[in-house]
Formats: sequence, structure tokens, C-alpha cells
Amino acid sequence: MRVSTSGAFLSGQSAMQRLQAALDFTQRQISSGRRILTPSDDPIGSSRAIEIRESISRLEQFDRNATIATNRLSQEESALSSVNNVLQRVRELAVQANNGTQTNETRRLIAVELRQNLDALVQIANQKDGNGSYLFAGNLEGAAPVTRSGDSYTYNGDQGQRFIQIGESRQVADGDSGAAIFFAIRNGNGTFSTSTAASNTGTGILGESGLTDPTAWDQGQYTVRFTDANNYEVLDASAAVISSSTFNPGDTVAFRGIEFAVDGAPSGGDEFFVAPSRNQDVFSMVNDLATAMEQGSTDASSQAALTTTINAGLTNMDQAIGNILDTRIQVGSRLAAIENQVDSNSAFVLNYRETLADIEDLDYAEALSRLSLEVTTLEAAQQSFVRTQSLSLFNYL
Repeated sequence: MRVSTSGAFLSGQSAMQRLQAALDFTQRQISSGRRILTPSDDPIGSSRAIEIRESISRLEQFDRNATIATNRLSQEESALSSVNNVLQRVRELAVQANNGTQTNETRRLIAVELRQNLDALVQIANQKDGNGSYLFAGNLEGAAPVTRSGDSYTYNGDQGQRFIQIGESRQVADGDSGAAIFFAIRNGNGTFSTSTAASNTGTGILGESGLTDPTAWDQGQYTVRFTDANNYEVLDASAAVISSSTFNPGDTVAFRGIEFAVDGAPSGGDEFFVAPSRNQDVFSMVNDLATAMEQGSTDASSQAALTTTINAGLTNMDQAIGNILDTRIQVGSRLAAIENQVDSNSAFVLNYRETLADIEDLDYAEALSRLSLEVTTLEAAQQSFVRTQSLSLFNYL
């Protein structure tokens, strides 16, 4: 077999080019720190790396979502804390006004502060977040949630909640609607409410009330009518008498699984009403207290009516404060859930990055050993090529 000079040259050149390419590949691996430089280097590993990167990207987006939700919920918590402080002050003022030593003039001064607190409540309800959206408007973030017309208050948002995804299968609400916080407060004791007839002439004052037998309470509307100072009868919505009893000042009126105290001395013909609790807005509750204090009292019967109104206002304030507390608990639970989810996301990201490193990162010890071997091999090939090309048959003739 004859080997031509050009054939030997091309063969040697091709071998050195392969060795040079291998050396260049190893050098690029070392400089980049990556085992896979192109998908063709490891198709299966490259595909797996792409999937892992997508998973990491999703988790990082979830963390960004969690930050947005945390910021908005923190602003809501701050606003609710302010609402609670205002309502606590309203309650203090109501207790102060309910003191028998107060006069009409001092109660009017208390009403002035009540109305200032009422304005503060409206302002907080219309508070915006850092992006200029209303906190308590539900999904209608561009509309002021609460507007006032005379003594009535209107909610302009909706009852929706915006949910933000913070995990692969986990979403969290980033706020609460003003309808639930400010307009869905059960008046009375939360089960039923009591009130007095405007025409009462006695000094009967409604006191604490409660549910004694939930199975007996039928959510009906009833009237307690005093036939005289020492006797009363209970009428249902159809004006049928369902029970009657004697009465002494301070006694508790009880029927159909409910009871409420009546202090003072009702007169014959005086009526007290019982109705299931209904949703009422906190603004009207405060407004009713202020209005009652501004009107004051002129005699013993109007003083009794005023005291009953303030008592009812105190009960309503307790309901409103309880509603705010429930909402704050929900907000706190969401913040805790977000924190836990962020920790979980971080753990997954760490695991994914470790797996990605196993797939893509270079084993420097192996690469440097391979580089040394490839350099030595290339140098040997180059020297052999030079010596081989210098040989000729004419040297032996």
C-alpha cells in the first residue's frame, strides 16, 4: 500500500485539528464553568435543565406575587388597626355620655368628637394603597368605596376579592371588601336587636340581651307591650299574644329562647320591639349615637330613650369591633400563610439549583486533568507531524 505525501499531510493535519477542537472545547468549559455548552453536548441534560429553569422562574414569580400581596395586606392591617382605635374611642365616648351626671350641653360636645371620629372612619375606608388603588373597594379599585349623602352611607365597590398565586397550587386574597368590613355588621347582639317605641311615656330602659335557647329562637319579630306598670304581654308579627307575665323593675323579659333586661319603670301602653339582627354599616351606628346625643333629653321618658339608644350603640360598637378583629385575624393568617409559602418556595428553588448544578456545572478536577492530557497529546502530535513531514526517500538514496 502506497501512502502519498499529500495524503500523509492531510491525515496529520486532520488529527491535529481534532485535538485542537477538543482542547478548545475543554478550555471553554473551564472558562464558563459549565459542562454543557450547547444542547448537542448533552440533549437529555439540556432538556432537563430547561425544565428546571422554568420551574425556578415560576417560583421566583410566585415570590414577587407574595411580596405584592404582603405589601397590600400590611397596608390593610394598618388601616384596620386605625379603624379599631377609632371605634374604641367611640365606645369610650358612648360610655362617658351614658353617665347620669352628663347634661345636654356636655353630650353635644361629646357628639362633636363623635362626628370627627365618623369622618376619620370614612377617610380610612377610602384609603388607597401604594399603587393608588382603593384598599376596600373590592375589584372596583378605581372607585371611592364609601360616599355620604345626608345621614346615609353608600358602598360603591363590590364584594369581590383579588386572589394572587403564591405557589404552584396556592392562592391568597390580597384584601377584603369594604362591604364585609364596614357594611355587614350585625346589629344588636348579633342574633337579635331590641328597640323602644317613640311613643313610650315610661322610664323603661333596655339593657343586656342574649340567646338562651338557640333551638327555640325562630327569627321572628315580636312586640313586648306593657298592659300596665306590672304586667306585659308578648305579641308576634300577626299581633297574636304568645305569652304574658308580671314585671318588676330590673326583671328580664324572656320568651322563645331569648331574654333581655328592662330597667326603670315602663308605663302602661309602652312597647319594646324585638327583631332578628340585620346588617348595618358602622358609619350609621356612629351617626345614630351622635344624633341621639345632639337631641338630648327633656324629661324622664326621653332620658330613658336616650339611655336605651346609647346602650344599643354600645352593643353595636362591640359588634363592629368584633368584626374588625375577625378581619384582622384573617389578614394575619394570610400574612403567615404567605411567609410559610415563601419559605417553601425558597427551599424548592435551592433544591432545583442544586439539581441544575449537578446537570450543568463542570467538574474542575476532571476538566483540568483532561486539559493537561489534551495539551500533551496535541504537542506530541505536532512534533510527530513536523518530523514525519521532514522525512524523504531521497535521504536514503
